[in-house]
Amino acid sequence: IVFALANPDPEIIYKDAMSAREDIIMATGRSDNPNQVNNVLGFPFIFRGALDVRATAINEEMKLAAVRAIAELTKEPVPEMVNLAYGESNLSFGKTYIIPKPFDPRLITTVAPAVAKAAMDSGVAKNPITDWKAYNRELSDRLGRDDKFLRLLNENAIIKPQRIVFTEGDQYRILKAAEILLSSGTAIPILLGPEDRIHEIIEEYQLELSGVQIIDVSKERAMREEFALKLYELRKRRGWTLAECKSKVKTRDYFGNMMLKEDKADALISGLTVKYATALRPILRTIGTTEGVSKAAGMYILLTKRGPMFFADTTINFDPTVEDLVQMVLNVADTVRRTNITPKVALLSYSNFGSSNGPDAVKMAKASAILRREHPDLIVDGEIQANFALSPELMEESFPFSDLVGHRPNVFIFPNLAAGNITYKMLQSFGAAEAIGPMLIGTKKSAHVLQLGASVREIVNMATLAAVDARSRKAMSNRSVK
Repeated sequence: IVFALANPDPEIIYKDAMSAREDIIMATGRSDNPNQVNNVLGFPFIFRGALDVRATAINEEMKLAAVRAIAELTKEPVPEMVNLAYGESNLSFGKTYIIPKPFDPRLITTVAPAVAKAAMDSGVAKNPITDWKAYNRELSDRLGRDDKFLRLLNENAIIKPQRIVFTEGDQYRILKAAEILLSSGTAIPILLGPEDRIHEIIEEYQLELSGVQIIDVSKERAMREEFALKLYELRKRRGWTLAECKSKVKTRDYFGNMMLKEDKADALISGLTVKYATALRPILRTIGTTEGVSKAAGMYILLTKRGPMFFADTTINFDPTVEDLVQMVLNVADTVRRTNITPKVALLSYSNFGSSNGPDAVKMAKASAILRREHPDLIVDGEIQANFALSPELMEESFPFSDLVGHRPNVFIFPNLAAGNITYKMLQSFGAAEAIGPMLIGTKKSAHVLQLGASVREIVNMATLAAVDARSRKAMSNRSVK
């Protein structure tokens, strides 16, 4: 084991040392070599922990606690954002990864609490921490604009982990996301795909997925027969034959959706490797829309400095009618409530409260009128331009009569698919917001289609949201039965 820490030139060059013998494990102070020893790994978080308990000194116990916390972190699954930042595919504990990367976001929530606890245990803390969960939340909030919402989602999901079936279980990104979900206790992944291939990928990338359920659809003859008969009952008056149904359930998309329909899973995630419409079709044909809802819609959550914002429709309906918009608003509002957020809805347009008679403006105004009349408990208004909806001061000054005055909108409904899709993609591309989604709303169960080629982080976020949605749906269903 070689620590050559002189900077900028180590006592021995990394390449020379590694060529000397095969069993060398080496660390340097350089960022262009594996195992960079960097002050940023320790000092900021030692100071953070010491300051947070008003420590009178930084002693050996606190420094050892920091070292041990850093060492333990190295053995945990590495977040995808760290892999991407360092151009790696799957960092894992080994000879080229014996120490975390300097900008791993988990360091603050791992090292600082360890240092604070050591200060308390060694008697140098003047202000001991009593609520460690609250302290970790406070540290997490320092990480950025989106962490609070994602953390709350994760905490909600962990209470009772839901079974999520992934139809593309033979994809590395799905398996990496499953590892993260499993290790955090956020969800119980069910992987569909060729069992041999899935195990090959797990072994190749050294993923920790022991005990995860893998279903090779080609080997599940009895379950396919059962699902085919049930799918036939569902679709026989829509022109489907039993032979067609048997053929459909041989595909993972239909098999997975039938698992969800028959309560063998609580939520479904698909669409990583296929077009959105291709993955959406089996959901609509098996799960279907909620009673009274004629059309599903797609919603993105954008995590901004102002908090989460909900955009719809961003993926499905090209030109929704007034009736479609009313249904969409009600479905989005229900979904937002399931994340423990009060929906405040702005129906967007290029017009403000009748300033234009264009068809899109009139459509949004009519939908707003119906919603305000028939659902007076819902905070909603429109049609309104986006800049007014986003500025409470402008809103109150220009339109003091609006129901949105005093309520900062967090749900934004667009007049057509083009407007919604373009807006969220521009905000995402400019770095103004991180997007979670698209979340499918208006369906009977929690089934969602990923963006084609979604990252591991996007898959984890979508799965966490699906888990919370599924759990909330069950809770609401149980209350209505009682």
